[in-house]
Amino acid sequence: MFNAKEEIERIVGFIKRFFAERPGFKGAVLGISGGKDSLVCAALCVRALGANRVLGVLMPNGEQYDISDSWETVQFLQIPSVVVNIGGATRELVNAIGNDLPPATFQNIPPRLRMTTLYALGQERGLLVCCTGNLSEITIGYTTKWGDAVGDFAPIAHLTKTEVVEIGAALGLPLALVIKTPADGLTGKSDEEGFEFSYAELDDYIRNTLDSVPAAVAEKIEKRIAANRHKRFPIPTVF
Repeated sequence: MFNAKEEIERIVGFIKRFFAERPGFKGAVLGISGGKDSLVCAALCVRALGANRVLGVLMPNGEQYDISDSWETVQFLQIPSVVVNIGGATRELVNAIGNDLPPATFQNIPPRLRMTTLYALGQERGLLVCCTGNLSEITIGYTTKWGDAVGDFAPIAHLTKTEVVEIGAALGLPLALVIKTPADGLTGKSDEEGFEFSYAELDDYIRNTLDSVPAAVAEKIEKRIAANRHKRFPIPTVF
């Protein structure tokens, strides 16, 4: 059985050791999306490092309909924060490349600009970038390559979305944010609407409780895993 309290202590210990082995860095920086993953990651970093060593970065792409949730995160955790609106940079890049980009190409530009922003701030301030991806998203490749899929350390990459919710509840984080319906903020759909299966089904599949996963759902999951396998491995090189 998953024990959220024990897992919190394990992750906090990992973060403490990670930074103790890198004394040249002052703390962590991460994007604050307003969702549960960035909330939980920020809270774990605060517990390990202290609030003054965690920088939260709000990065709306023009207007963000749920930016109040991002503000609630930084205010609840009492961490320093900055706002970098990437709307102008997104427009300039799209205009420079060409406005007739396929939707998937266009949707992947903001996550990559956000990661550029985090690394710029990290380099300027001596901070390491926290990747906020979870195991459920990573497994099916629901990430942007060289966008939200990267970072210097990843405290919840081994946890399913279901387990992240349990961690958030055990940490005493705002319930509305912990159980908030996951959405990418790019397509106008919830994650599960895009998947055509639920996180509960995906997480059951990952944790090998296959009896509860319909064959049609397992097939959809496996198709996504196969199509996005390239995101989960290092760049191929000549040996």
